[in-house]
Amino acid sequence: MRRFWKEVTLEPTPLGQAVRLDGRPVKTPTGNALALPTQKMADAVVAEWEAVEKTLNPILMPVTGFANAAIDRIAPDRAGFAAAIAAYGETDLFCYRGAAGEALAERQAQIWDPWLDWAKGRYDISFVIVEGIMHQPQPAATLDTLCGVVAARGTFELAAMAKLAHLSGSLVATLAVVERAGTPEDIWNAACLDELWQEEYWGADHWAQKNRNDRAGEFMAAVRFLDLLTPGT
Repeated sequence: MRRFWKEVTLEPTPLGQAVRLDGRPVKTPTGNALALPTQKMADAVVAEWEAVEKTLNPILMPVTGFANAAIDRIAPDRAGFAAAIAAYGETDLFCYRGAAGEALAERQAQIWDPWLDWAKGRYDISFVIVEGIMHQPQPAATLDTLCGVVAARGTFELAAMAKLAHLSGSLVATLAVVERAGTPEDIWNAACLDELWQEEYWGADHWAQKNRNDRAGEFMAAVRFLDLLTPGT
């Protein structure tokens, strides 16, 4: 889409702050109104549309993209999306370790155990620590609790959480971001521990680093989207 608009404005509606281009409503890809739940998020979307120079580039409009996903994909099947995110708790990255006694396993315990301990205390749950990569089930009570925790989150929150869980492979990491249990940078580095360990052992690879940096950018974009949901201007 080439830029045709001169002015980007907002209009209060029952659904939130709706974006207008020269007074005309902006629609999501499936034809819904692009309406944002907070002023901060609405202002961020306006800034993205105002920044378009000649041609619209979705890569440069992450807030708009997350909002579109929330409205078009998650809102019609909120329970299904929540369940898909909660499923990461069944194979949470932080529960899968190297062989006992290996240096990697020791590093994983050092970095990952504090996050699992946080989740245990926060939600009154327990985890099974797995040696290797073969799946082992987590306690049913833990999974039921985590399903309820995720299902209680709002539609726009789930849009960001889906991206965080996909990139980190960890529901614990995702909830730690949502609950602000630590800095996003520390949580992301914890999720990348195995990669960083391999890099430390074998040396850096340009393309692997680029891939991780690209994913880090997506992760932080999801973190920002969550921040934009908080009240205030």
